[in-house]
Amino acid sequence: MKALLALLLGVSVFSATAQTYPARSVRMLVGFPPGGGTDIMARVLAPQLQQQLGQPFVVENRPGATTNIASDLAAKAAPDGYTLLFTTSALAINMSLYKNLPFDALRDFTPISVFAESPNLLVAHTSAGANVKELVDQAKAKPGAMNYSSAGAGTSQHMAGELFKVRTGSSITHVPYKGTAASLTAVIAGEVHFSFANVPAIIGHVRNNRLRALAVAGPKRSDLMPDVPTMQEAGVSGVEVPVWYALLGPANLPRDVVKTLNDATVRAARSPELRQKLADQGAEAVGNSPEEFGKLLREEVAKWAEIVRVSGAKAE
Repeated sequence: MKALLALLLGVSVFSATAQTYPARSVRMLVGFPPGGGTDIMARVLAPQLQQQLGQPFVVENRPGATTNIASDLAAKAAPDGYTLLFTTSALAINMSLYKNLPFDALRDFTPISVFAESPNLLVAHTSAGANVKELVDQAKAKPGAMNYSSAGAGTSQHMAGELFKVRTGSSITHVPYKGTAASLTAVIAGEVHFSFANVPAIIGHVRNNRLRALAVAGPKRSDLMPDVPTMQEAGVSGVEVPVWYALLGPANLPRDVVKTLNDATVRAARSPELRQKLADQGAEAVGNSPEEFGKLLREEVAKWAEIVRVSGAKAE
């Protein structure tokens, strides 16, 4: 009888805790520096969660090791909902690109929801050709002379570049930077010839003619840049590298906390105001269930394992 009463008391305390979540501020770890697409998307979502749940959701940039530092911190955090991870496809990519990671993307996290997704675009310095064909011709004319930047080894931008090399049969050098902002600055300055980056990070540079958008690495054109062809339309097949932005917690996050966070994220993603705000950034709102996100994550880990194998990509 005493054991039963203790069990019931524990359930009661747990339920009360879940019902009051969040009772204090929540950290949202982002594995990139400020200014990139992931940081932008996190700062779009955080105020919405704060407004709905009544506590601050604080975006904390913890860059390094292509998001692995932030991911490891989140994986090792207490499963109470007060430390979350806002991340991208890099979480799935790194499973194959890095050896001996201190965490497992499928074992050590609780999927909450994919907030939004966006295609990557091939963007180039104004001297690197007016279209994809010219860029490829230049690369083939001088093997190894051209280079491209990324936000770091293991990012979707890196993978897009490696796929581009394989599909075009060209020899191009990868130059990783610490974040998307630094990567794009290098292209603008002419330090590298081109890059792949997500729409939220590049749209301002394209509109101000600092970068030239050559192709969308996705199945359809961007509504914000309807004149920019897809990679397939530009003559290069097999280079479709979308990026998703998603919220996760540590493994064993209580079910009621997951539901609270998922409900709030889905409401935010599906609100007309936020959908338009995301569209203005070149992103598309998603807002799916934890089960749907979990299935996507498993599929992504398998997909990127094959792409890393085929491309021979390395974590520099």
